[in-house]
Amino acid sequence: MKAKVGILLAIVVLVGVIASGCIGSQESSETETTGVELTGDFTKDILAIGRTLESNGVSEVKFSAWGSGDPNSVMRVYGIVEAARRINKVWEENEVNVKITITDIHYVASFQDAYQEYLSKQPLGQAGDFFVNSYAFLPTLADEGYILDITEYANAYQNVIDDFYPSLIEASKFNGKLYGLPQDTEARPLYIRKDVAAKIGFNLEGIEEKVKNGEFTWSDVYYWAKKAKESGVEWGLIHRKGSAHPDLIQFIYAFGGKLYNEESGKLVVDVPAVYKWLYVEWKFAQDGLLPKDIMSWDWAKQIHPAIVEGRTLFDIGGTWYWTEWQTKDYYGKEGTPRPLKPEEVQAWFTYTLFPAGEKGLKPVTLSQPFVWMINSKAGQQNPKYDELKDLYHKLAFLMVIKASDPDINAIHSVISAHLPVRKEAAELISNEKWLDDLKSLSIDLDPQVKSNIKDIVATTVHPINAKFLADVSYMLEYTKLAPAHPKYPALADIFKEAVDKVLRGDMTPEEGVNYIIQKVNADPELAQNVEVVGEIPKDWTLQ
Repeated sequence: MKAKVGILLAIVVLVGVIASGCIGSQESSETETTGVELTGDFTKDILAIGRTLESNGVSEVKFSAWGSGDPNSVMRVYGIVEAARRINKVWEENEVNVKITITDIHYVASFQDAYQEYLSKQPLGQAGDFFVNSYAFLPTLADEGYILDITEYANAYQNVIDDFYPSLIEASKFNGKLYGLPQDTEARPLYIRKDVAAKIGFNLEGIEEKVKNGEFTWSDVYYWAKKAKESGVEWGLIHRKGSAHPDLIQFIYAFGGKLYNEESGKLVVDVPAVYKWLYVEWKFAQDGLLPKDIMSWDWAKQIHPAIVEGRTLFDIGGTWYWTEWQTKDYYGKEGTPRPLKPEEVQAWFTYTLFPAGEKGLKPVTLSQPFVWMINSKAGQQNPKYDELKDLYHKLAFLMVIKASDPDINAIHSVISAHLPVRKEAAELISNEKWLDDLKSLSIDLDPQVKSNIKDIVATTVHPINAKFLADVSYMLEYTKLAPAHPKYPALADIFKEAVDKVLRGDMTPEEGVNYIIQKVNADPELAQNVEVVGEIPKDWTLQ
């Protein structure tokens, strides 16, 4: 009898203990099986995540990758595909029965269009899990809660973070928090046609140093552009079209202006610098040296052919042009359009910093780092998302870490003529054996990635192109970044409208400045975030 009572008492006590949660409750059990802390050891972390997913019944993780840019920059999306393959390989080798599948690869030409699409579809749960775009859009996306704050994750991977150039990490932050990792960067040189220069007696010897020293300014650009026009060359200058960000705002910096007040945290319309910028655009267009409708020109049919066929002396372009000209059928002088050969690009073009606006000022260039960003809803299409969200987010972060491997970054750099964002990647680019292996595609890459870069690799991987990247790297010492301010894209659009109107002759430079100020003041949010400083200079001319 006493034994039976003892057994019953033990059962009652055990039931009470379980009910009170003293022995693992269901909630604490789930916490133990879904929580993974990142350690900074990539293999250890990825295995922990994989095994935890597997223990929760997940055998496949689906992600999508969205990116944008020029035709040669497809590693902005295929870097994610390659990262997935490398993680899958680790899992397979360690008998983790989980696989990452990239279900949607979305790559478009216009980074502004890509941004607008992401902006509209993210609230609906329809945007890409990974989004590669300009750092200029990062503040808005972070402010809206559309992208993931990866600060804590990155703290565990400080050894990787430290290999990025510091200025690029800073460009990936908003309000002191890290919201992405740099994917690439670039410089925006002034290209000069050597053959056209020779035709008009323009001696290019030492031109790079003259620009560096501020001896060769935009007055000199105008002088030689006019000489080219007078000699029968169609144009003196061609520049990029569309948004005035980021290319044309180099003029503001070149004329000693600024776009952002760090003390007030506000954007700036620097009236003297903006006026001089618009005056240069107006003067070149009025004198027939620059197409009045350049802002609506077609990239493939008008802008690039005019440059590669030698129908202009100067071009404001980007470093990525160098290899784009070698992969796209822009050159049509001989009949059927074809790409340029590396030897032709080297023979026909020299390149300098963007010259100072006037004597006494300094040359500049402009960089617009592209950044890997992670959707704040990353992984939402996968099983048990609400329960396993933290795991999916950490996995997405580790995919970006893996997509930032030095060799992936170096491949992107060489085939797209963007500058590497990691020091280890910069070292790879100068390695002749590595270049040879890339040229023959004798490297370990996902078959889908190889297939999509094969033709680009065949025409871009060349010692001439590697030398070009080495030659222009110094430009980053002169580089400026557009303000990382949520309202900057709206201000850039107003600049674009004003430039177009001034180029076409619909407005004078002074009217263009007033138009910008009126548009800013008409938008309550912009008016609160923009300072107008300075006055239009009296009797200023380009001389």
